[in-house]
Parts: sequence; structure tokens; C-alpha cells
Amino acid sequence: MNKFYNKRNLQNQKMATIKELEEVELTLARKEITTHKEANEKLSAELILVRKELVFQNEEKGKRAAELGIANIELAYQDEEKWKRAKELIIADKELAFQKEEKGIRAAVLGIADKELVYQDEEKEKRAAEFTIEN
Repeated sequence: MNKFYNKRNLQNQKMATIKELEEVELTLARKEITTHKEANEKLSAELILVRKELVFQNEEKGKRAAELGIANIELAYQDEEKWKRAKELIIADKELAFQKEEKGIRAAVLGIADKELVYQDEEKEKRAAEFTIEN
């Protein structure tokens, strides 16, 4: 009976050792699962932050695009105003050229009128001299 008891005892010890090993393996597996779960949670948190950053960057990009659109409209308006001003300056330049030409013509007319007055004065003096001689 002792042999039988020893054999049974050995089998029980083997079973206990196997159960202990299984429990150790199970504990290690649970720790590994917990470690993986924590790592996954960290990655998830990082991904959430990255997504938030991307959303923020996209919003900023949209705002910048809107600002650039407004700036383009303003530049187009300024360009249009510049062309209007250039047309006005061309018209003003033509007006000044016309006035300069008219001034030249008026100066020429005044020059002729001045010569005419000089001629008339000379004629008047001649007549006055003739009148004085006759009297």
C-alpha cells in the first residue's frame, strides 16, 4: 500500500505542480494582456491627440484659405482701381497736351496781335507826324 500511496502522492504532486505552472502561465498571460491593453490605450490616446491636431491644422488651413481669398479679392479691386486711375491720368495728360497746344496758339495769336499793335502805333505816329507837318 505504501507503493500505491507513494505513486498516488507523486501523481498528486505532479498535478499540483502542473496546476501551479498553469497558474503562473495564466498570471503571466494576464500581465501580458494588461501590458498590451495599456499600450493600446496609450496609442489610442496618442491617436486622439494626433486627430485633434489634424482637425486643428485643417481648420487653420481653411481659415488661411479664406484669408487668401479675401486678399485676392482686395488685390483684384486694387488692380481695377489702378487701371481706372491710369485711364484718368491718360485723359488728364491728353487734356494737358490740348491746353498746352491751345496756350501755344494763344501765344502765337497774342504775338500777331502785338505786332499788329506795334504796326498800328507806327502808323499812328506816321499820321501824327504828317498831321503835324501839315498844320
